Amino acid sequence: MKLFRRNISLNVFSLILSVYTLIAYHFPFYKEVIAGVGGLNGILIFLSLIALMLTLNYMIYYLVLFMGRIIGKCVIGFLFIANAISFYFISSYEVLITSKMMGNVFNTRYSEVSGFISWEMLFYIVVLGVIPCIYVFIQKIGYGNCKRFLTNIGISLGICLIVAFANMTNWPWIDRNATTLGSLLMPWSYTINTIRWHSSESKKNRKEIILPDATVGSDSKEVCVLIIGESARRKNFSLYGYERCTNPLLERDSVTALMAESAATYTTAGVKAILEHKPSDKLYEILPNYLHRCGVNVSWRTSNWGEPPVHIPTYLTAKKLSGMFNQEKKYDEILLAGLEDFIRDCNNDKMLIIIHTSTSHGPAYNKKYPSSFEMFKPVSNTVEMSKAKYEELVNAYDNTILYTDWLVHSTIEILQKIPERRSCMIFVSDHGESLGENNLYMHGVPMSVAPKEQTEIPFIVWTSDKSISINPEIKASQYHIFHSILHFLDIKSPIYNPELDIFQNNS
Repeated sequence: MKLFRRNISLNVFSLILSVYTLIAYHFPFYKEVIAGVGGLNGILIFLSLIALMLTLNYMIYYLVLFMGRIIGKCVIGFLFIANAISFYFISSYEVLITSKMMGNVFNTRYSEVSGFISWEMLFYIVVLGVIPCIYVFIQKIGYGNCKRFLTNIGISLGICLIVAFANMTNWPWIDRNATTLGSLLMPWSYTINTIRWHSSESKKNRKEIILPDATVGSDSKEVCVLIIGESARRKNFSLYGYERCTNPLLERDSVTALMAESAATYTTAGVKAILEHKPSDKLYEILPNYLHRCGVNVSWRTSNWGEPPVHIPTYLTAKKLSGMFNQEKKYDEILLAGLEDFIRDCNNDKMLIIIHTSTSHGPAYNKKYPSSFEMFKPVSNTVEMSKAKYEELVNAYDNTILYTDWLVHSTIEILQKIPERRSCMIFVSDHGESLGENNLYMHGVPMSVAPKEQTEIPFIVWTSDKSISINPEIKASQYHIFHSILHFLDIKSPIYNPELDIFQNNS
């Protein structure tokens, strides 16, 4: 401990922290650069990027510590913990820390985060985060004077400019790969992308843009149940040709399985696309709000989150449903509690019920279904997906699809018990899921480079009305939901788009 009682100059201390940052947190960055460049020019790019990172980190550490002293040490301690967590997720799940990924972080609840906690994650945090923090706080520093401060900052800026100008011919390559490279830099990836995300959110029109008024076209009684799946990929549904029988019940239910792709690879954007009438960065009035305003009885049941603002009187979480019906809320079947009686007791002619599940969300797939649905064995029981055997990971995931099959089938059975209402059920997923293909796990990869496992989704439809048909060859999107439900409930609206309607009236 005597070593740390000796003062070291701020510039030496900042250099130590910068070198440590380069060594401890940037292996994925080095791997990406080496894979993308070659030859002598590649070596120049590699060395230049290291020099630039070293200098930038040195400068920011020097600036924060000189200006903040003890507060600066707290900031750097926070950055080291955040670096360790980010490095763990990049290394274990191959994620990219983009602005959209930071949006996912800020829209994540503790119950979802807790599913990722493992001994390996804690090891990363302690060794790469906590221990360096201890060093930062116990090391005595000689801060110097303002003249030295200005000199060091000036030299750092000069080095950055020299490196930048020396690589002018390489900027096109760096620019093409900026998104990927930037998402792997610590602490710049999550700090800059957090700012970018908050900036984009503030620019959005958070007050809903109201859609044109609609009218109810008839007094016939209809109910539509829209089930929004979570992380369900089309590839693992036997309805679409998967070799395993993961849909034994739906295969007997006369459903139509449409080919579809998601508009995004993360929940908030995927659910928004399912509920809006067209692709847009703006916040238009979403389907449940719109139909509620038009006089439809709309209810929402959820074990998930991430939807746009919902303005309806009946919004029931899994916890609330559990209390209402005195049932355990451990699995998504709680979302069906009391559903039959709710439909029977409704006096409104038109009903829309939205059920937002969480059945196939990782990493602990084995905890998302009752033991009676564990048909495919053995299953992975670790949250460290990169260490799981691929076959065991797929087994656990396939069991979630088997459970989804039962949930959707059970919904259809409920609707069949109420023949006095014309009914339909639509199941569509928010996005797909990677299970280790190309060393990718879960979801959230930018759409420009997203694999098909994360974008190809199931779109399953059942209806009691034999007078309408569905073209099984249609290439559906999540935007088909809005207009198809308008058609089924006979809602007359100026924004109805027949090209995005899956239903056809039989003559």
